[in-house]
Amino acid sequence: MQTKFQWSRKPQLAFGSAVLALLVVGAVSYCSMVESSESDLRVRRTYEVLEKLQGLLAAMQAVESNARGYLLAGDESFLEAYRAGRATTEKDQAIVRSLTADSPGQQQRLDALATLAARQFQLAEKVVGLRRTNGLQATSAAIQEASSTQNMDDFQSMVGRMQNEELRWLALRKEEAKRRLTQTKTVLILGTFLGLLITTVAGWRVQRDNSENRDSGAKYRGLLEAAPDAMVVVDQGGKIVLLNVQAEKQFGYGRDELLGLKVKNIIPDGFAERLIADGTRTAAEALAQQIGTGIELIARRKNGSEFPIEIMLSPLESAEGTLVTAAIRDISVRRAAEKHLGQMEGRYRGLLEAAPDAMVVVNQSGEIVLLNVQAEKQFGYSRDELLGQKVKNIIPEGFAERLIADALRSVEDALAQQIGTGIELVGQRKNGSEFPIEIMLSPLESAEGILVTAAVRDITTRKKAEADLLNKVEELNRSNEELGQFAYIASHDLQEPLRMVASYTQLLSRRYKGKLDSDADKFIAFAVDGASRMQRLIQDLLAYSRVGTKGTDLIEISSEAALEQALLNLRGAILEKGALVTHDSLPPVLADEMQLIQLFQNLVGNAIKYQSSAIPKVHISAAKNGVKKWTFSVKDNGLGIDSQYFEKIFGMFQRLHKRQEFAGTGIGLAICKKIVERHGGRISVKSQPGHGSTFCFALAESERE
Repeated sequence: MQTKFQWSRKPQLAFGSAVLALLVVGAVSYCSMVESSESDLRVRRTYEVLEKLQGLLAAMQAVESNARGYLLAGDESFLEAYRAGRATTEKDQAIVRSLTADSPGQQQRLDALATLAARQFQLAEKVVGLRRTNGLQATSAAIQEASSTQNMDDFQSMVGRMQNEELRWLALRKEEAKRRLTQTKTVLILGTFLGLLITTVAGWRVQRDNSENRDSGAKYRGLLEAAPDAMVVVDQGGKIVLLNVQAEKQFGYGRDELLGLKVKNIIPDGFAERLIADGTRTAAEALAQQIGTGIELIARRKNGSEFPIEIMLSPLESAEGTLVTAAIRDISVRRAAEKHLGQMEGRYRGLLEAAPDAMVVVNQSGEIVLLNVQAEKQFGYSRDELLGQKVKNIIPEGFAERLIADALRSVEDALAQQIGTGIELVGQRKNGSEFPIEIMLSPLESAEGILVTAAVRDITTRKKAEADLLNKVEELNRSNEELGQFAYIASHDLQEPLRMVASYTQLLSRRYKGKLDSDADKFIAFAVDGASRMQRLIQDLLAYSRVGTKGTDLIEISSEAALEQALLNLRGAILEKGALVTHDSLPPVLADEMQLIQLFQNLVGNAIKYQSSAIPKVHISAAKNGVKKWTFSVKDNGLGIDSQYFEKIFGMFQRLHKRQEFAGTGIGLAICKKIVERHGGRISVKSQPGHGSTFCFALAESERE
């Protein structure tokens, strides 16, 4: 009795173990597939971040080059390209921020990157504004500032750091994806094989231990129904003799439609052929070659649609001969994941080929392992000629040395010192000619160790443009200095003969006035007036030239004391017109004292002079503008100026009124403009005809503040 109980328990344990194994395999496989899909999603997102970072760097470089192009050429098309590059930069920043939302480190780097971009935009806007308002002649300082590559280098460095971080994550995620895929396959194969093996053993035990075939068949069908995969049992004639509900769902047939149907109707190729015996092997031997092997085939549903499957075959002895049990799994999701992973790996090569610069990947031995078509064009070699060659053949000095470790630093430390830094070196073409290049290094984790990706840019045009620009600036400065010196000498040397002419014409006027006819008196008066006006013009020209050549160093002075001295110089005009001049408390500033007095004197004098019959009222004030500058305002109640003349009035010899209405040479405001520009500021006017004018200019605050 005990023996009978033991034999009856063994089939039950076998069936329970089989069901449990298949359920565990199904659960583990499902979890592995979910995790594999999540890994693939992270890999895709990392590639997208790399693409956007590369686009962000290219857009920022376009912003820089187009701003410099507009500065040099003044062509509006550069501004359009600049604005498009700026819009692309801001858009790519937003996308990268969204994609890296789960990485606090990348978010911090992105904040720093946004700050650098804003600084570059601010510098570009400043240069464009100066170029628009003052032209190329007045923007030499801005040109030198715009030529500085520090901010762009910092931007490229930060992008490089973000790319390095994403590449590190990419390597880890790709490895994780591959590991999970291998794990899923292993679990599927071993688990399915174990389940099938247990199923087979259980069936065999049932046949041996239970003489009632009906009970045995019911138990076997119960095992098939419990399986998570589609299960189909086929005889040697290729007909389906048994199946489970999963097979019905997977292929879209009812059970009665499949029973007795040729297996070729649902698996057209590759299954039935494995059951065929020939002259050299029996049916069992033909099947034995496939047992325990995951076979990937194509299945067909009732509606005619096809999908990929993986089948595991297992023999089953029966009274009718050897049957074949096939576990069939739909691997559509896995195939899609494998395809996408392959696309992701190919996309890195695509990124290299799409790069606008030459891209070279070098191993730690200094050998070239990968390059793009731009590298072929730039160095004059074909791809086959460069692959495997030492990088010293195209970059003789400065590159390979950066990959060398020594007693004080590892390979990684040696490379880390150069990552994200634009390095200017000399490249050598196949024909032996040399040209200047700038390279950016980036590490790349691989199965062979750390590789180095180098973006190589030909900077011949940039170097030539920088040299030409410096020459132009030097030539412009020299020309301006010569013109200023000429104006000073000419105005100074003209005064003596003009003084003699004025003296004698005035003597003629005093001695012979009324003694000659009226025409003679009129002609002598014209001569005296002309000589006097010429003297004032020469004196103004001399004052204009002295602004740049005779100015003193900028030191801390009291702007209020300078204004009081200017008002003292203007006391005659103030008393004559009955003018009311008021001012707020004015701050100490860095300035040339004599020039600041002249600036106040010219602006207040104009405010008193250009009046209608009303009493002149002038008010001077100063306000802090937040960037270590004081903005001064000289406000009056005079005639006012039409907006179309706001720029014209600061030019040489520009007058808005006839000489008979108001005396003057038209140089006063030009002198004011030159004084303010020498102090690093800009003068402007706000006015409406009949409502007075307000002239504004900025000066640097005192260092003590």
